[in-house]
Amino acid sequence: MSTDPPIQISQTPTGITTITLNRPNRRNAVDPATAKLIYEAVTAFEDDTTQKVLILYGAHGTFCAGFDLHSLASSPSTSAALAGGETFKDGVDRQIGPMGPSRLTIKKPVIAAVSGYAVAGGLELSLLGDIRIAEEDATFGVFCRRFGVPLIDGGTVRLQAIVGLGRALDMTLTGRPVDANEALSMGLANRVVPKGKALEEAEKIANQLLGFPQECMNVDRRSAYNAAYNAKSFEEAMKFEFENGVKVISEESVSGAKRFSSGVGRHGQFGEGKL
Repeated sequence: MSTDPPIQISQTPTGITTITLNRPNRRNAVDPATAKLIYEAVTAFEDDTTQKVLILYGAHGTFCAGFDLHSLASSPSTSAALAGGETFKDGVDRQIGPMGPSRLTIKKPVIAAVSGYAVAGGLELSLLGDIRIAEEDATFGVFCRRFGVPLIDGGTVRLQAIVGLGRALDMTLTGRPVDANEALSMGLANRVVPKGKALEEAEKIANQLLGFPQECMNVDRRSAYNAAYNAKSFEEAMKFEFENGVKVISEESVSGAKRFSSGVGRHGQFGEGKL
């Protein structure tokens, strides 16, 4: 049996945190102990002001095969199987879910680098990504349909917000596998790359994001999530966007406008991700 830790965490001096699932004997399926480690790693990333972008990745050619059904089968009760994620506490922020960070709206950009299978709870983990990079052999799916295990880590919430209700219900009800090209066509994957290149592409995008004014980027990100999940009306979403966006104009926009006036970034040029 491998003595390697079930997750590996790396950080760059520039601000990229990578959390790698590392349970090859379980195809990176998540048991309660691993869920706790992932949750702690994600919340530590959120709290670390030196870290700006998170990459979620699975080692050994698989992103994540979901919740560890061996763990579920051997547990004496549901609460024991799901550890800290068995109940939902109203009014409590930053709760742990059965898969770990699945109940969080992560505060900074997240990129999921998907190779092999991202199924059941692994699909749900991939949905935490703002951007999903899929290798050409990647497979997404609600494979837990076959065993009577429901989506309780945001799958029914996030999937339909990303791909639309019709496609989400197709995936959810049938449990069928969705390959990388179909995932790209429905918006589940943002980019498809050759086998073995998902992490490399994720790092490339993460470095691009580091080059942008951070508060402006994050305030736009928060507004998009608010409009998707929280706002009760178009007017409410617009009000949130304006009132939060206008705060960064004096902090970042004026200096950005001055750089544009001096000739930086003309004609849509991005350079190396920096304007």
